[in-house]
Amino acid sequence: MAFGTSGARGLVTRMTPDVCSAYAQAFLRAVCPEAKNLVIGHDLRPSSPAMAAACAQAAANAGLEVAFVGALPTPAVAHYAATLHAPSIIITGSHIPFDRNGIKFYRAEGEISKADEQAMLSATVALPQVDELLSPLPPVEVQAQQVYLRRYVDFFGAQALQGLRVAVYEHSSAARDVLRSILEALGAQVLSLGRTDTFVPIDTEAVRQEDIAQARQWAQAHGFDAILSTDGDADRPLIGDEQGNWLRGDVVGILCAQYLGADVVVTPVSSNTAVEQSAIFARVIRTRIGSPHVIAGMEDVASMQAPSRKEEPPVVVGYEANGGFLLGSEVVRSGGHLKALPTRDAVLPMLALLCMAREKGCRLSELSAHLPRRYTASDRLQDFATETSRELIARLGGDMGHAAELLASDAGPVVAANTIDGLRLTFANGDIVHLRPSGNAPELRCYAEADSEARARALCDGALQSVLSLSREESHEQPGR
Repeated sequence: MAFGTSGARGLVTRMTPDVCSAYAQAFLRAVCPEAKNLVIGHDLRPSSPAMAAACAQAAANAGLEVAFVGALPTPAVAHYAATLHAPSIIITGSHIPFDRNGIKFYRAEGEISKADEQAMLSATVALPQVDELLSPLPPVEVQAQQVYLRRYVDFFGAQALQGLRVAVYEHSSAARDVLRSILEALGAQVLSLGRTDTFVPIDTEAVRQEDIAQARQWAQAHGFDAILSTDGDADRPLIGDEQGNWLRGDVVGILCAQYLGADVVVTPVSSNTAVEQSAIFARVIRTRIGSPHVIAGMEDVASMQAPSRKEEPPVVVGYEANGGFLLGSEVVRSGGHLKALPTRDAVLPMLALLCMAREKGCRLSELSAHLPRRYTASDRLQDFATETSRELIARLGGDMGHAAELLASDAGPVVAANTIDGLRLTFANGDIVHLRPSGNAPELRCYAEADSEARARALCDGALQSVLSLSREESHEQPGR
């Protein structure tokens, strides 16, 4: 197992009860040694309940009271834990392949930091006896779902979505039940689609072709105003318009931030540059990819702000290219108060865009018409060794001519290179290609940006195909590799 951009993850076969127990012990000892209780939830992967049971038993053995909330979205678990002033553990592999799973750790105030991760890895713990891992999970505390529902109904208002027909692509999302409840409580008519007991690894940054086609078919068959879905643990949204076209996560982030009246936006280097070009926000801060880095950026803003008594503190938000939205400060809008939730959330951007469209009297597909015409595309090479990705990126970074020829031969020379996270190249014609190893799985990710959707997709596909061909050529040259 290893820590990636969000939590510790690895193959299910390696996430044995004693390993899960050890990680839980390390978290409780190194990060929150004063805790008296612990909140635990999980996603709908078949391996998740047993992993949750091992973590719960480790907490009980350490003398903590465990609040088990069952299968719930990661942000719902984190929000409930914050109301109890307690740390939390969520068992989830998010969007990664079925043979893997993971563990996310939260302090009472939010996600753990990279420094916390290192403290956990340095901790010494005692492996439990086998009979200490056989206790069943406690009963589910159902109020956790209601606390999450009230967060959004109280802010947006009970009739906020009245008259809208919204489809929910449920698949195996941990949000499939609570999302329906929230939408109905806000007045929407909800159509449930695609529910399954088989885990579906939805990646909101690299939407599967079958999900693209399916959403468009559903739009023609059912006639809805929007279609909503999430990844496995529901911290990343997948929002489709009335035609069944999935919106890009970084465009969703811009629109949600605008709806909430954000002053400062913190977002990774991979997000669409329309956020700067739009001139909507007073300040945009770029970070490495991963919610811990976005959170650190939001915290830096908060630490630098010293408003006078006559000044209102700025509204600070963050978002990622995968659509996950982080609220770094309280928002007051139309008399409603929404407390900060500094972790990725899928529900807030869904509701913000639906309300924005309703208030403007337009369709979801028309919401981004005022934004600069910049388009992004992303995809990844699966089963691509992390070390191979790093070697490739290092070589390309040292030879810009080769990089330009390999990744975008018709875009002109490289005019800017950003190495904050992987290798992000800007070409003479304005095209952008960004390569980086995934922090969660053996994958090489590619992000591309251009002035048309077709061009962005062609850049992304072409870059990945060129990298794959180069890798195969090198493998043939080095038989033992």
